[in-house]
Amino acid sequence: MGRLAKAVLIVELIERLRQEGGWCGETHAQKAVYILQNLMGVPLQFDFILYKHGPFSFDLRDELTALRADGLLKLETRGLYGARIAATKQSTYIRKFYPRTLSRHNKAIDFTSGQIGKKGVVELERLTTALYVTRQSGHQASIDSRVKALITLKPHIPKQKAQEAVSAVDHMIKLAPDGS
Repeated sequence: MGRLAKAVLIVELIERLRQEGGWCGETHAQKAVYILQNLMGVPLQFDFILYKHGPFSFDLRDELTALRADGLLKLETRGLYGARIAATKQSTYIRKFYPRTLSRHNKAIDFTSGQIGKKGVVELERLTTALYVTRQSGHQASIDSRVKALITLKPHIPKQKAQEAVSAVDHMIKLAPDGS
């Protein structure tokens, strides 16, 4: 997938997260792209590692910065809450040139934004780390083994919250539409 096609999908995802009522700072964008790519199968080809607050892609961070430099994304500051990412009018224009790409991945973007749009950073860390663990150990691995793996990776997460996150990932996997 070419850079502009990826950009269109990222911008569309950010726009939809905001429509769902999400804050949509960089952490939100990172977690949403991780889910879009690793649960929904959209071939964005970002490399993610497990980092401070769950899966993180340095390449995606650089791409978000580049999209701001290209005028497709902008930052909005709101008091003490930090910056939110927003699509620009220029991105609306560019998205019109990629109707097939957007159509092909519409269900995946819809599902991802609907599932996590309103979630906060702490919940997103648990959820995406649970998805990371599930992908590493396989969905067939028991909930208990995945909960233990999650807590090993993130000892600050209480066992009950880890269980909830693993169960939420399993539920998302069941609900996820086929194909991206």
